Amino acid sequence: MGVTMGNDNGIGTGIGTDIADTPQSWEVVDSDTPFRGAKTAVRSERVRMPDGAVARRDYQVHPGSVCVLAVDEQQRVLVLKQYRHPVRHKLWELPAGLLDVPGENPLHAAQRELYEEAHVEAGDWRVLVDFFSSPGGSDEAVRIFLARDLAPASRERFEVSEEEADMESARVPLTELVHGVLTGELGNPGLVTGVLALSAALARDGGTDSLRPALAPWPARPFEA
Repeated sequence: MGVTMGNDNGIGTGIGTDIADTPQSWEVVDSDTPFRGAKTAVRSERVRMPDGAVARRDYQVHPGSVCVLAVDEQQRVLVLKQYRHPVRHKLWELPAGLLDVPGENPLHAAQRELYEEAHVEAGDWRVLVDFFSSPGGSDEAVRIFLARDLAPASRERFEVSEEEADMESARVPLTELVHGVLTGELGNPGLVTGVLALSAALARDGGTDSLRPALAPWPARPFEA
């Protein structure tokens, strides 16, 4: 993939190169965890910058998450509406959940969430997209799966509680969701990322058949297949 890189003045140099995120870790001078919750924590670290200066960085420590973009034969996406207290909104979202067990296989977690939250199973799974939800303030990594060949779950319906007990569900055409994202009517990050990624995948050569397999490596959250 050829791109034009900019110099310090922001002017393109015309040098073609590949664009990819690269792992890097600056020296942590000291670290403290002033808060630990049931699933996440807050870490406060002093980090040595490349120029030698030391700066404080506070961030959420997160186990990671999976989302499922489940789409049926009519190109309708299964979405859920759930209350999210920090933003004081009920948001339309994809079925999703935490990676509760360190090293948990994300595909198994995604299959579990689709069953528990939507009582649906899928016969075909692929990795749609990976992203960091808020890399300036959290280490949360998210993997969104594309699930197709949908059918009602064969097991009994999972009993939900708390916010999930008030969830609404719907199957919405992909084009309608893309419209909602671009007009600012839909704002959940998993849904926004997932529907735009699927729209882009459908528009390129190979379509969704060119997506990564469901057990593709995930360096941000390594797992055993």
